[in-house]
Amino acid sequence: MKLLRASDHKRMPWKNGGGETVEIAVSPDGAGLADFDWRVSMATVATDGPFSVFPGIDRTLSILDGEGMALFIEGREPERLTQASEPLPFAADAPTSATLIDGTITDLNVMTRRGRFTHSVRRVSVDGATKLSPRGGVSLIVCHRGHAEVARLSLSALDCLLLEAGGQEVDVSGKAELFQIDIQANRRR
Repeated sequence: MKLLRASDHKRMPWKNGGGETVEIAVSPDGAGLADFDWRVSMATVATDGPFSVFPGIDRTLSILDGEGMALFIEGREPERLTQASEPLPFAADAPTSATLIDGTITDLNVMTRRGRFTHSVRRVSVDGATKLSPRGGVSLIVCHRGHAEVARLSLSALDCLLLEAGGQEVDVSGKAELFQIDIQANRRR
């Protein structure tokens, strides 16, 4: 288990230079944008425009703050993504652009290298005590809002708990909005 505090997240420019991203976690440690196996980050989007293209990468976006955006992903119907929407998975190498609905947004971005890793993202509301069931591999619990105790560790807004070799239930208590991210290596590489 590793606690990743919001104050320690790494800030870096977008691949296309159009903004800034806050990297929560990456594997392997220290990997760059061209050689990561998986990556979890947040980005503030202040203007309409194209997304960075990541060949061979699958991504899932969720809206953390703001009214949301309309996403135009090549080969798909336009998608409206808001804080109430389910996390949206799509290929990061499909040309994609976004139009903001009403001002700046912050998104949560999960990316995995296709063919080597898969991932899933789900929102979890906690009000009291519950259990989370990581799927094995690597799991990350990101605290979006509020405060939660996860596996006896305290998480505040934008803190993250990284669980390696997950698969066992984790005790959670408090009042918070969380994201559970499960990343699994494909058996064949």
